[in-house]
Amino acid sequence: MVCGLLSIAAQGSFLRSRPMGRIPAVVQKGDRAPDFTLRDQHGNSVSLSGLRGQTVVLYFYPKADTPGCTVQACSVRDHRQDYEQADAVVLGVSPDPVKPIAKFDEKYGLGFPLLSDEDHSVAEAYGVWVEKNRYGRTYMGNERTTYVIDPDGKIKEIFRNVKPAEHDQLVLGAQ
Repeated sequence: MVCGLLSIAAQGSFLRSRPMGRIPAVVQKGDRAPDFTLRDQHGNSVSLSGLRGQTVVLYFYPKADTPGCTVQACSVRDHRQDYEQADAVVLGVSPDPVKPIAKFDEKYGLGFPLLSDEDHSVAEAYGVWVEKNRYGRTYMGNERTTYVIDPDGKIKEIFRNVKPAEHDQLVLGAQ
């Protein structure tokens, strides 16, 4: 097993910036969605299991109140009626603390649950806490990914590296 990990590590930066032995989860279509409980922008606990019986659109975004994340969140807000007609609950998840998420919600009148995953445990469980590279700087962060979870709690669709302006068209087309 150690040789296998060393071989993987030698092939690239797969384990760089991750604690030894922590390999990202790979959640696939048809899998049961990993359950979680996170605090929303109002400090309330939201659990995925508490939403059983409803379709859940779980989208991971990198950081509140940045250009791409604002486009995506405002588009979800603007398509609220479409999500309601699809009987879908939308949850946005970022590694931001509750306070900046609350300011983001208030600034744009988003009106749907934004969840704080400060320790990125949920992002890791879904395999979206990844190494990123921007302007020559390497860091860890959320990959912009959306999971559509059916009423029984199984992954129905996965949209990876979503372009913010195309998010709702992709997700609502999958309903």
